[in-house]
Amino acid sequence: IIADTLEHSTAGSLDTQYVVNGSAKAWAYLESGTASILDSLNATSTTDNGTGDHTVTYSNALANDDYSVGGSSQTARRYFSGYSTATKLTSSVRYVIYVDNGTINDADSSVQIHGDLA
Repeated sequence: IIADTLEHSTAGSLDTQYVVNGSAKAWAYLESGTASILDSLNATSTTDNGTGDHTVTYSNALANDDYSVGGSSQTARRYFSGYSTATKLTSSVRYVIYVDNGTINDADSSVQIHGDLA
């Protein structure tokens, strides 16, 4: 199937290039402490590098390491957004979760990758 536009019967149409360029190419939701992947897209495995330090490996590599990484994390008490990318490779991303006071902490976390697939 070749389509330049997707059309919905009541909601209008959308250029497929927007879908290709605007969609996450990988994401993963990891469980606190164990870094087990609970749900994902294009994420094959995870490594627990230590407290609050995780690596997610992609099933399909990205074209380069200039992609965008976003994420969030939470504890049972509060949400926090201190989130730092340590290493971006075409096959994986390593990130660290920081709490408000600057310490590294384990927490349920999600990571989203936006870029071009190889």
